[in-house]
Amino acid sequence: MSSMSRARVARRIAAGAAYGGGGIGLVGAAAVGVLLAEVRMARRVVGNGHSPHPPSAEGLYGHAYGSRYASRHGRTYDSYGSYGSSYDTPGDPPLRLVMLGDSTAAGQGVHRARQTPGALIASGLAAVAERPVRLRNVALPGAQSDDLDRQVALVLEDPAQVPDVCVIMIGANDVTHRMPPTRSVRHLSAAVRRLRTAGAEVVVGTCPDLGTIEPVQQPLRWLARRASRQLAAAQTIGTVEQGGRTVSLGDLLGPEFEQNPRELFGPDNYHPSAEGYATAAMAVLPTVCAALGLWPAEEERPDVSRREGFLPVARAAAEAASEAGTEVTAAMPTGPRGPWALLKRRRRRRVPVSDPTPAAAAEAQPGA
Repeated sequence: MSSMSRARVARRIAAGAAYGGGGIGLVGAAAVGVLLAEVRMARRVVGNGHSPHPPSAEGLYGHAYGSRYASRHGRTYDSYGSYGSSYDTPGDPPLRLVMLGDSTAAGQGVHRARQTPGALIASGLAAVAERPVRLRNVALPGAQSDDLDRQVALVLEDPAQVPDVCVIMIGANDVTHRMPPTRSVRHLSAAVRRLRTAGAEVVVGTCPDLGTIEPVQQPLRWLARRASRQLAAAQTIGTVEQGGRTVSLGDLLGPEFEQNPRELFGPDNYHPSAEGYATAAMAVLPTVCAALGLWPAEEERPDVSRREGFLPVARAAAEAASEAGTEVTAAMPTGPRGPWALLKRRRRRRVPVSDPTPAAAAEAQPGA
């Protein structure tokens, strides 16, 4: 499907989500029987996508920066990196990062906390900000977008602890469970709106390309890829219209996963491996930093040589759905062709997955 066709479909889905429609399907009705048969076969080969509970990575990251802060202000800092409730000295308290979404956001498929995307993003953010980052994860393996209402309620239950930034990774289960895309986008848009209204920045990692799961055969592979990219584009429109930013994860689970399935998929051939999560996390990290105003000013200007620029939001969403690591953010008020957005292809930052100290900041620097 061309980017222009994908843009039209994405606009229809996003409009249906905004105005209460629900009848726009991701694939034609004639394909449903074949699709379901292929899904059943794929599940027997892949497994059900479940493994033991993902490791808990919640806690404080960037101990070294916290220690420097504590020494400057005469604070004690215990071996677990906890300041306690009295951590109120003027200065730079830990940034609050929350992960929401499905098994990808939770880090299912790896065995060590430091290998989860939340830990990797928190480590990288601590290094760029040069201050500690406190990570919370409310993502639920198997969740669909209709679970975001519950997750957001957990995040916002304490008005004094509103996150600085939230990262949402959702959409794969919506496709595999055939949730109408208008309903999917409606739930995501509502979640982004509630978080932004509360004062949190929001970055959404859009639906990955499910057509790259190794045992999946045609025609399911083509249908899954088409459905994934259509949903990702519509998610982008819904998110940007509510003041959030998106990063495309589609092609991270596309050419790279397709070429290196043994390296980038985990033991269940469904969830990413540690290396796969690192690849996805480092695509999201620059946008998280930019949302918090931590990226160099020169990086915020569109680079024509990287095919960055201002586009109607639907067109930007369609292009982003086809290229991993592409960021889309609101740019200017609505014009004759609808809302406009800035499309950026940020350089990815690398956090080593072998870091033996889960709370240690990675050696990632902006502009590197």
